[in-house]
Amino acid sequence: MGPRRRLRERGLALALLLPSIAVFGTFVFYPFVRTFWLGFFETDPFGGNERWVGFSQYTDTITSASFRNSLWVTLKFTLLTVPVGLALGIGLALLAHQRLRGVTIYRTIFSSTVATSVAVASLMFVSLLSPSVGLINQTLKWLGRDAIFFLQSPGWALVSISAVTVWQNLGIIFIVVSAGLQSLPDDLYESARLDGASAWSQFVEITLPLLSPTLLFGFVVLTITSFQTFGQVDLLTNGGPLEATNLIVFSIFETAFRDFDPGRAAAQAVVLFFILLALTLVQFKVLERRVFYGR
Repeated sequence: MGPRRRLRERGLALALLLPSIAVFGTFVFYPFVRTFWLGFFETDPFGGNERWVGFSQYTDTITSASFRNSLWVTLKFTLLTVPVGLALGIGLALLAHQRLRGVTIYRTIFSSTVATSVAVASLMFVSLLSPSVGLINQTLKWLGRDAIFFLQSPGWALVSISAVTVWQNLGIIFIVVSAGLQSLPDDLYESARLDGASAWSQFVEITLPLLSPTLLFGFVVLTITSFQTFGQVDLLTNGGPLEATNLIVFSIFETAFRDFDPGRAAAQAVVLFFILLALTLVQFKVLERRVFYGR
């Protein structure tokens, strides 16, 4: 291949990449750089009248009791949503993977939550969890139990937000795991059945190892999503009660648009980015050792 041909191919590759570079540069890279730069300044509520403060806002964020509390609440929220969401997604995908008549209907139902917006999901759970007319509390009253104020109780509010999140994310995990199951070779299961392996043994010894790359992807995606959760908190609990659901993104929103401090909010957003980056790298470093990429 001559130099002139290589030059033409590089020019063509660059021309094809330019639209993507322009979109990512405008909507991803520039906002991130701007946010990182804004964290070095104290600003007025409109982001003007900048006064250089260096890394002080970043150090204040890391040492802030309110930020640490939001981070702790977010970690608890992640522990409530990620394992449960992944387990339910695997269970539903295994059920829908059976060769049964009409199973396509169930696949459609199980995956339908992927098309549900945060607002719709939150409204559904407001009706479901209502202390006066909600289905759960009506059932408790029928059983002679007292009603539970799910969204107003510090002990139940985070669990309720977690339930909304698990339900909304169930569709994407179901689709991802179902796609992984479709790619598994049937001959392995045939051999296992001939050897007398039980269904549980087949799941542990064949399905889980072969699905491990898919499960790693789902685990990382659910973790990132949990750290970015905002809509459910804003619509259902507004961070309360007693900051029991004050997740980290909602805390950043309050700092920017209720405390009118864009500089400090920018510093918090950048710290959150590096926390997510470190957490994702640790997940890949630790969990990838258990991932089986063979077929």
